Amino acid sequence: MVAIIRLLGPGDVDTFRNIRLESLRAEPNSFASSAEDWESLSDDEWRPRMLDNPVFVAFDDHVPVGLMGLMRQRASKTAHRATLIMVYVRRDLRGSGPASRLLDAVTDHARGIGVRQLELAASAENSAAVRFYVRMGFTEVGRIPGGCIRDGREVDDILMAKRIVD
Repeated sequence: MVAIIRLLGPGDVDTFRNIRLESLRAEPNSFASSAEDWESLSDDEWRPRMLDNPVFVAFDDHVPVGLMGLMRQRASKTAHRATLIMVYVRRDLRGSGPASRLLDAVTDHARGIGVRQLELAASAENSAAVRFYVRMGFTEVGRIPGGCIRDGREVDDILMAKRIVD
């Protein structure tokens, strides 16, 4: 059972680096970025990627086991929207609550900063993720044909959204 969900802060670069690289290596087809894109970054490059957008981590006995970030739209007319990014939970813990708890923490944080709608893009080939998001109240709002290239193939991205205010 995951003991704690925590928003990362300035002193958490190593934690962020470890769980982000783990996610990219464990699930390379789930992300637009690759491990290679991130492995050569210096601490000075990791820090803003962790602090410019809120990043939450699930810990099990002080070990990071899941990750979820939030990227808010910056333009004044779209600042009520934010995108879930870097979503990952260790495979052996899926279905046992960490993803739901991470999403709850991110949603609470988003509401607290005035976000009204969460959005995301999930690979059309990641049916488990799409089912999870549907269970959590997201609906499909569109597709990007060939949204990502994986192993030389174009794979669609499913766009999903969830209103988080009444």
